[in-house]
Amino acid sequence: MPCTDTIMPDANTRILVTGAAGFIGFHLSRRLLERGCQVVGLDNLNDYYDAGLKQSRLEILLQQPGFRFVRASLEDNAAIAKLFADQSFHTVFNLAAQAGVRYSLTNPHAYIASNINGFLNILEGCRGHNIKHLIFASSSSVYGVSSKAPFSENDPADQPVSLYAATKRSNELMAHTYAHLYGLPCTGLRFFTVYGPWGRPDMAYFKFTKAILEGTAIDVYNHGRMLRDFTYIDDIIEGIIRIMPIMPVADPACDGAAPVPCRIYNIGNNSPVELDTMIRLLERLLGRQAHKNLLPMQPGDVPSTCADISRLEHATGFAPSTPLETGLARFVEWYNGYYRH
Repeated sequence: MPCTDTIMPDANTRILVTGAAGFIGFHLSRRLLERGCQVVGLDNLNDYYDAGLKQSRLEILLQQPGFRFVRASLEDNAAIAKLFADQSFHTVFNLAAQAGVRYSLTNPHAYIASNINGFLNILEGCRGHNIKHLIFASSSSVYGVSSKAPFSENDPADQPVSLYAATKRSNELMAHTYAHLYGLPCTGLRFFTVYGPWGRPDMAYFKFTKAILEGTAIDVYNHGRMLRDFTYIDDIIEGIIRIMPIMPVADPACDGAAPVPCRIYNIGNNSPVELDTMIRLLERLLGRQAHKNLLPMQPGDVPSTCADISRLEHATGFAPSTPLETGLARFVEWYNGYYRH
């Protein structure tokens, strides 16, 4: 028995995207709409970061006739139950979550509410309404402080160093349980440092760009010696789209996995770059020098990330490859157009 089955959805397939006004959810929704899919986008438009940016993304999606917006939070059990009862979804993409490592140090309850209770509501909705495939966002942070590189899906992921990472690993275990108990096909995607146009203002490259242009200092942790596997948003979306029709099946021969229809994939660039190198690229693209506050490593951070993408390549024939300089140039072009027009 193969590890996966390929089931191509019809052009008019109805798909649920949670976090549709978020960074990845917005780009995924646009790609799905371009393919002729009907997209129901769910988001609570919270103020974790600039709600105006979320609204701008949403306005673009609302211009598409195949898009319908539902404003609700994942942790609202009644709203999620009603959404699944009222709609018939082929595939569910759960991208909504409380993001950010450092924020989890000051507001831990938000992570349990959204990432644990909210994900349970999605699992229950999928279980009760014949969802063909649940694809959900995990994170490279689940690997913790690993001395082995690149990070493989077969590596242990049981020592998270932030609550955010712990909730994402919990999502993987919860999905595995529902795949085992109810045969729900689940695929978790471990994203590695996603960046690009329409990105999240709390991410380092975004904050650095703003500060450099404004002439204010940037906080550079671990003295700029952290390594990150920066992955351009278009590569992330291409990986997601290629995973969409690949249905996990119960086969004990698959990567040593238990015989349940649940798989995990890394999506990363497999080419880590030092933080200080990223800053130098931004300086060149912006034509200005950064003023740096060199600081020690922060609690919850990890020194390096690097994705082993062999499983993704084997399953889809695709490997992210956008160089950081190319992706940052596209981001800076967008940033100048959006904020400085």
